[in-house]
Amino acid sequence: MTTLNHTLISHTVFLLLGIPGLEDQHMWISIPFFLSYVTAMLGNSLLIFIILTRPSLHGPMYLFLCMLAGADIVLSTSTVPQALAIFWFHAGEISLDRCITQLFFIHSTFISESGILLVMAFDRYIAICYPLRYTTILTNSLIGKIGAIIFLRSYGTILPIIFLLKRLTFCKNNIIPHTYCEHIGLAKYACNNIQVNIWYGFSVLMSTVVLDVVLIFVSYVLILRAIFRMPSQDARHKALNTCGSHVCIIILFYGPGIFTTLTQRFGRHIPPHIHILLANVCILAPPMLNPIIYGIKTKQIQEQVVHVLFTIHK
Repeated sequence: MTTLNHTLISHTVFLLLGIPGLEDQHMWISIPFFLSYVTAMLGNSLLIFIILTRPSLHGPMYLFLCMLAGADIVLSTSTVPQALAIFWFHAGEISLDRCITQLFFIHSTFISESGILLVMAFDRYIAICYPLRYTTILTNSLIGKIGAIIFLRSYGTILPIIFLLKRLTFCKNNIIPHTYCEHIGLAKYACNNIQVNIWYGFSVLMSTVVLDVVLIFVSYVLILRAIFRMPSQDARHKALNTCGSHVCIIILFYGPGIFTTLTQRFGRHIPPHIHILLANVCILAPPMLNPIIYGIKTKQIQEQVVHVLFTIHK
């Protein structure tokens, strides 16, 4: 009879707790969340506006940066408003469909950003190794096709997760100790066998993000080899400078994720709220800091930002 009841009961509403163990600090924790979200929205929106409205910034590097800024806005908006609702209004209740929708956009956007960082590494490789053919290789048509492939790859690999989750019966628990929904974090509350979910999630990670990291590493090995073969020190310095912003963003994007994975694997004595805070740093930091890094390190963007702000002020 117990087995029968378990097969009939499946939770369709879940409760996100935010950061368990730090409930009394939620109001204070919400401040950096809110500031990072506002910074990410303003910074990335300004970046997209400047790139799209300034013909001088319609080069391949800036168009890829525009895609990255758009993905940053989606990633922030998929997570931070929900977290703020929990912190401010204790509104952690979320339906199963909304939970699956949220994790779909979080995972697919993360894979999109990884793909964009890969093509930005390819862009730097072409710019440094084949400077005379740069604009003839990376045409607007090719950039459009690359963008379509990036987003089709991300949505195509994450779409099956919706069906893998929909087949499950969630009868164990409906309380999620997190600020947002994620695939295995939700699947572990199912009474069914979730080995298919685990292995599919692992294969997606290996075939997208891990593969991207390997290809980015190979690209930079080739880039550095080309740079150190340059006869002039000035040319070497200039070439290294053009890669500076991209390297910073790569470290910012993959660094917290790798650190979080290591702490989850080996940091068994680390309190759960530390793991959740680190997971949120992976989501919060890149969208907030990407436009700042490119704004500081890219002279053309600096000039256009000053021009836009000065025009608005006038």
